[in-house]
Amino acid sequence: MLNLQYIKENTQAVKANIAARFMSVDVDEVLRLYERRNALITDIDNLRRQRNENAAAMQVPLSPNQRQMLIDGGKNLKEAIALKESEALKVQEALEEAASRIPNMAHPDVPVGKEDKDNREIAHSGEPTSFNFKPKDHTQIGLELDLIDFQAGAKVSGSKFYFLKNQAVFLELALTRYALDIVQRHGFTLTITPDIARQKIATGIGFIPRGEESNIYRLEHTDTCLVGTAEITLGGYYAGDIVNLDDGPILLAGLSHCFRREAGAAGQFSKGLYRVHQFTKVEMFVYAKPEDSDALLFKLRSIEEEIFKGLDIPYRVVDTCTGDLGAPAYRKFDLEAWMPGRGESGGWGEVTSASNCTDYQARRLGIRYKEERGKNRHVHTLNGTAIAVSRALIAILENGQRENGSVAIPKVLAPYCGFTEIPARN
Repeated sequence: MLNLQYIKENTQAVKANIAARFMSVDVDEVLRLYERRNALITDIDNLRRQRNENAAAMQVPLSPNQRQMLIDGGKNLKEAIALKESEALKVQEALEEAASRIPNMAHPDVPVGKEDKDNREIAHSGEPTSFNFKPKDHTQIGLELDLIDFQAGAKVSGSKFYFLKNQAVFLELALTRYALDIVQRHGFTLTITPDIARQKIATGIGFIPRGEESNIYRLEHTDTCLVGTAEITLGGYYAGDIVNLDDGPILLAGLSHCFRREAGAAGQFSKGLYRVHQFTKVEMFVYAKPEDSDALLFKLRSIEEEIFKGLDIPYRVVDTCTGDLGAPAYRKFDLEAWMPGRGESGGWGEVTSASNCTDYQARRLGIRYKEERGKNRHVHTLNGTAIAVSRALIAILENGQRENGSVAIPKVLAPYCGFTEIPARN
């Protein structure tokens, strides 16, 4: 959530930012509610002052008529205050709802565009894998090597669910441990987070637990939902708290399942493991002072690159365009791995993202720190994907495939999973 006074003082910039993100938000309605709330607060303060003056006037000797007039006046003031407070509460709720729809401001260097094709490539590692045979996509590889069963997943749980089998089970565990070891070396405290969060926490992070816009599952008859990412649970860890940043930023990493509705997700690039309703992920989350957040975004990006360089997967880094940022992000870098099975000749597919959300989430969740002068300020929050296992599996299977049907496993994973290849099946 943006600071309301900032919105008032920078209305045109806020509207321009919304337009650049291709969103629709009634900023004028937010300002109207903001002014009405402030006017009600002033009215309530004036009525309370009058009530105090009325009560003080009763402390001196009075005639019966004078006392009764003050008693009646006190009752009227009490009723007037109650009415104003009731109206103020409704206006405050409407204001918070309307203001929560305003996205974060975007970094000046973010490319303006509507879709991922408008993202700007800023770095790359390795060249797209070439083969002397026609490469298969991961769904075919997974079927032929008995690694992934989408049919059983659909029968048991519905479309876009799956069973991992045989060596793929060890690969998931290996990727998880490999990523955890790297982030721990970079100073992150490791956690396994709950897979359920209160809706107010999910809303504070920027996810919408209700309605058709929601991409996460709400649990019926509760105020909770399944998490779409450990960003929700890690971001909620210090909700309502004043954290200590005197010794540097707080670095957390969380292992969790992620549940996403992926409503409307279709097309050739969404098949198989690329867009699924459940997957495992290791997420990085940072609480930082405002002056440190820009540099920390590049730190998260460098860790993501370290992970995929270690896997020897070709990738590129893109500066995500305004229309693809999501409401909370000030700036976001996506890492896209080469996926040979995409389309006729392969293509890039997103495997990680790293975002600086500045104080947008912290304002919604009430997370602050005490600066040197003793004033409480909202922290900046950042998040980054260490590994999203389902998409990493795509990249490993498709880039490591061999003409004889076997798949070479990245050398760094061998100590974790106990094998260097998945042999072909006769």
